[in-house]
Amino acid sequence: MYWLIETEEQISYLINRGFKEAYIEIIPFSNNVHPALNDISLVYFKPSIERKGFMLCIDHSETLSIKKTRVDELLQGIERLYVQDKKNALYYFPIKGLLDVNLITHPYIPEPTPTHTILSSRLKHRTDINRMIPVVKHYEVSETTYNAIKHTFDAERPPYFEFYNNYATLALFGIEKNGIKTDPTLFEQYFGQKTDQAFTRYNFYTTTTRPSNTFGGVNFAALNKDNGCRKSFIPENDEFVELDISAYHPNLAASLVAMDFGGQDIHQAFSEMYGTSYKEAKELTFKQLYGGIFKEYEHLEFFQKVKTFIDNNWDEFNNLGRVVVPKSGYWFEKSKLDNMNPQKLFNYVLQNLETATNVCILMHIHKLLKGKKTKIVLYTYDSFLFDFANEEHEVLEDIKNIFKKFELNTKVAHGISYDFTGN
Repeated sequence: MYWLIETEEQISYLINRGFKEAYIEIIPFSNNVHPALNDISLVYFKPSIERKGFMLCIDHSETLSIKKTRVDELLQGIERLYVQDKKNALYYFPIKGLLDVNLITHPYIPEPTPTHTILSSRLKHRTDINRMIPVVKHYEVSETTYNAIKHTFDAERPPYFEFYNNYATLALFGIEKNGIKTDPTLFEQYFGQKTDQAFTRYNFYTTTTRPSNTFGGVNFAALNKDNGCRKSFIPENDEFVELDISAYHPNLAASLVAMDFGGQDIHQAFSEMYGTSYKEAKELTFKQLYGGIFKEYEHLEFFQKVKTFIDNNWDEFNNLGRVVVPKSGYWFEKSKLDNMNPQKLFNYVLQNLETATNVCILMHIHKLLKGKKTKIVLYTYDSFLFDFANEEHEVLEDIKNIFKKFELNTKVAHGISYDFTGN
């Protein structure tokens, strides 16, 4: 069968083949437009039992078109469907059973063909550039990508694969698709773009899986708190409500070493132990968690337990070649990390545990908010931002209770923009 699929007869033939395993690559109108605002031009489809892949033509300038619903029908019937970046694929095909190859190997970024480079330069202002690039050139790149990553399909999946493929992906997708309403004038002033809605894009293919969050030149994980740029983000409902987790990493460290503070504010507990103010105690604790325990506080039970954990963790890392983090099952492998030391490894573990805990919290939040006006629009490490509908006043307590289930205390801020400095 010819590789170009552009008629009903051809797509029907593929559907009736009953393929069990395949790889797909979605080629949108533009690689520079957020998937929430994008459309599909082509889908590269490579069944594992076929010698070559097929290019399914949905909307391209050179071809006839098949209906997206028919492509969806084809994909829904496949038991094992591999893709690079499942979260991105969910915008186009909401198939929860997708298998994310990027969790098995590093994301593969192919070299564009000269045709891609030339046309992308000439037509850089078009938002449907991939519809203009010849189909055969897209096919060439997709075949190259497939051949580079096909070995991973039969590889043993790491024990953390299910957590990130089935939970972390959905947790972050559930935030991204909501977008954040913006004040177009202020957004243009601070970010050089005029739009009434911005979209985030989380990336957990990082060293510790702690996600970065950048799209369209905006780093949502590091928005300046002082220059006024946060006023650009406004609620679609009545107000923004932000929940900040108090003493997050000290709490996570306490859980790792089985230290129970009995629900007491950890920073207050340390203030009493150190004999200092609350603010000074907070600074001292963070310095020791991230930089190493000070000699004068080594006698405190918490730090004795933390030191023992750090030492044991380091021994395991060196003797077994890896350490496994609770909750996510993620492992840090010695062979893949450079310039490690005991404290750095401990910080990596804390960051991964933080992310895994947040994923669990987010899954509860998505379930709670299903069918409601209130929605979560941003998450940044220890901070969760909600576009809140005041008529759903009981929802806020329900959200707080989710954090309490994880034995975490929160501080709440309200505002008519994401800039809470005047509140």
